[in-house]
Amino acid sequence: MLIFNHSSFMTFTLLGVPGLESQHLWLSVPFTSMLLAILIGNGAILFLVITDPTLHTPMYLLLALLMVADLISTLALVPKVLCLFWFDDRVIAIYACFTQMFFIHGASVVRSALLVAMAFDRFVAVCEPLRYNTILSHSLVGRLGLVALAKGVILILPMPLLLQRLTFCHRVISHTYCDHMAVVKMACSNTRPNRIYGLFVILLVVGLDLLLIGFSYVCILQSVVRLNSRDATFKALNTCSAHLFVILITYVPALFSSITHRIGHHIPPHAHIILANLYLLIPSVFNPIIYGIKMKEIRDRVAKCLCR
Repeated sequence: MLIFNHSSFMTFTLLGVPGLESQHLWLSVPFTSMLLAILIGNGAILFLVITDPTLHTPMYLLLALLMVADLISTLALVPKVLCLFWFDDRVIAIYACFTQMFFIHGASVVRSALLVAMAFDRFVAVCEPLRYNTILSHSLVGRLGLVALAKGVILILPMPLLLQRLTFCHRVISHTYCDHMAVVKMACSNTRPNRIYGLFVILLVVGLDLLLIGFSYVCILQSVVRLNSRDATFKALNTCSAHLFVILITYVPALFSSITHRIGHHIPPHAHIILANLYLLIPSVFNPIIYGIKMKEIRDRVAKCLCR
């Protein structure tokens, strides 16, 4: 068995989608389509929020931060995947691998934290509408954004740092990108701290964030139930609908991928890899579509730009 010491010249080889290597060129078509959709959709909403002063409200500022997180996650993932599919460029330097891992997982943590902040935004909008602008000031939105960024950096930075202490016996990663657990499996030294920390991050991010989001919506439902007017109830629920759809497309694919990875032993490896890519890309594809459809202000701005 070969043992590879750590050095800046060490490289890993990304296998791509195991069992579908001959179909890589065809697989590049949906990945290219998703990349274009993400760049256009997220870029368009980000441009509208930045350039239109009437959209400088807490909800849209948080939405703009979510679009930035989606773009970072996508740009960290898809270009290397397309190089693998198009040019068979499988080699990635070890520190480039760790950097890709940091940005992909870090952006996912930031996205989850921003969804919690947006749930708080909806809670204030429904439960304290008269104090909305007072509570959710621009300075508070900025602090919420900084907290989300700090959470992503603090939780994910230890992952590549812990990996640097390992000795690697294998260099072929059965994946399209440098997923944390896929890299951990390449090591022949003790990986228990890495596995425990990875599980801790998943439980903290998904468990705590979903708990906070759930608490916000329980409070929202209690306020909605107390409303006497059917129109007011419908308006309150419609205010939260876009955020609820985004929560579903963010957490359901991620949880499904995580569950199948741990208990779906009879599922083919290529299905695991495709799911792992989709749960990162699907939210970025559909977030601008959902908010573009559900938010009247964005629909109006898009229609105005198209008419021009």
